[in-house]
Amino acid sequence: MTTRIRLGDLLLSMGMITQEQLDHALEIQRETKGRLGEILIQEGYLSEEQFIEVLEFQLGVPHVNLFRFQIDPTIVALIPESVARRYQVLALKKERNKLTVAMVDPLDYYAIDDIRMSTGFNVEPVIASKHEMQVYIERYYGLPGSLEELSTLVPKEEALGEHVTDEDSPVVRLVNQIVHQGLQQRASDIHIDPGLEEVIVRYRVDGLLRTELTLPKSMQNIVITRIKIMANLNIAERRLPQDGRMQVEVDFRQVDIRVSTIPTVHGEKCVMRLLDAKNAVLELDKLGMSPENLRVFQSMIRSAHGMVLITGPTGSGKTTTLYAALGHLSSVERNIITIEDPVEYQLPGINQVQVNPVIGLTFARGLRSILRQDPDIVMVGEIRDSETAEIAVRGSLTGHLVLSTLHTNDAVSSLTRLIDMGIEPFLVASAVTGIVAQRLVRRVCDQCRAVYTPTPSEAAWLEAHGVPMTQMVKGSGCGHCNNTGYRGRLAIHEVVKLDDELRGMVVEKRTDAEYRSYVQSQGMTSLLEDGMAKIAAGLTTLSEVLRVSGWD
Repeated sequence: MTTRIRLGDLLLSMGMITQEQLDHALEIQRETKGRLGEILIQEGYLSEEQFIEVLEFQLGVPHVNLFRFQIDPTIVALIPESVARRYQVLALKKERNKLTVAMVDPLDYYAIDDIRMSTGFNVEPVIASKHEMQVYIERYYGLPGSLEELSTLVPKEEALGEHVTDEDSPVVRLVNQIVHQGLQQRASDIHIDPGLEEVIVRYRVDGLLRTELTLPKSMQNIVITRIKIMANLNIAERRLPQDGRMQVEVDFRQVDIRVSTIPTVHGEKCVMRLLDAKNAVLELDKLGMSPENLRVFQSMIRSAHGMVLITGPTGSGKTTTLYAALGHLSSVERNIITIEDPVEYQLPGINQVQVNPVIGLTFARGLRSILRQDPDIVMVGEIRDSETAEIAVRGSLTGHLVLSTLHTNDAVSSLTRLIDMGIEPFLVASAVTGIVAQRLVRRVCDQCRAVYTPTPSEAAWLEAHGVPMTQMVKGSGCGHCNNTGYRGRLAIHEVVKLDDELRGMVVEKRTDAEYRSYVQSQGMTSLLEDGMAKIAAGLTTLSEVLRVSGWD
């Protein structure tokens, strides 16, 4: 007979939790009927990694990485979907009368008994992380079921109206599951790409796209139509680009989604931008700036007037930095107004205006009106043209602090860009207080990080650039990071605050190379140097820094 070890007693005997913590968790368990291990993790008494280690090393329960496991859908189907979802389990392997089952909580003996009765197999439990389990349950139960049902409806496309609006229909469930899985994987964007013979669903996670699902070509129109209905777009218009917005509820929280469609030679392509406030970094001290860069940036945005620019390519986190700055500056004594395209996150206490070119509300026109609203601080989402640049510059010279973004490769080239837009050099020199250039690099996964000796090519590059390192960090790949070795992103920065010497150089229209040489002589940390510091701190890798900084 198997001895049933109680998890609470085991953790208590190992000194990993206190009696008070256990009593509190047991009280919650009595009220919610949840799993004790999950409750201890949710309450912060235990990390998921500690929980897995206890089960693996103290009880001998093997730990599997589902992302590395060859999973057979026919084996998965041995466990009914209702049982898999209720207990968070997944069948992995069958040998005679034994079924290997991945479980979030392998000490859940009720689950083991239920699986044995529903399948007729003896159960050998192994442990997997909750994140992996959620992803794979959706992958093997949610999407295939909806696809199978949906395939029976496609030939009747002329009668699909009820199917794209009925909340219980397979197409609605399919779209919901695509969105839900994207949020589970922390995707920033979901791409639905039409091809000649199939439709590819891709998720952008930590800045890189990866294929998640392939749909039959016959399902293209019904899926796009459902998304259009959710975003309040014209379902009959398939020849022109459209933009919309929708809101979905996931895990008892509201998530905003921006939707963009565009016609291609193979049909409409759709991109959904997931604006999940839960994953947004809206605090200044969490942007990843070095202490010196943060100090300089804070001094720039504390100015009573002037222009502060954030620069970098699309997707480099410029808007996030602006939002963090506005959150830091927000108070009842200040009138802060923004004009954006689009408004990504709604900030309390700040007046946000959405650009609408269809009715003539452009950046330039909106900015003119904002300057008549007695603002203390103005945020312009992006300076795209000379008219907006001129109004922003003049606004910063008449007692307002103006924050905005530009698309340039580094900080000092923003000065030349403004001059190229037709702004007089003396106005640029007077208006601009400071500039921040930034890029986003992937962060090494905390769960599978490992120290290693640089390869000969890495060592040669480091030596050639005067930053020799004997040890660096990389991720080996695990379930926590989808087997990529990275989880999350952080920014690398270069911060330039204009002084009298640099202003004089701007008036003289010096070259970008001269600007850069001067600011580096004054101690500015370049993007590459900031990236190297983050490598030395074990936060990212050399390949990531070189990838985003444009070095070969």
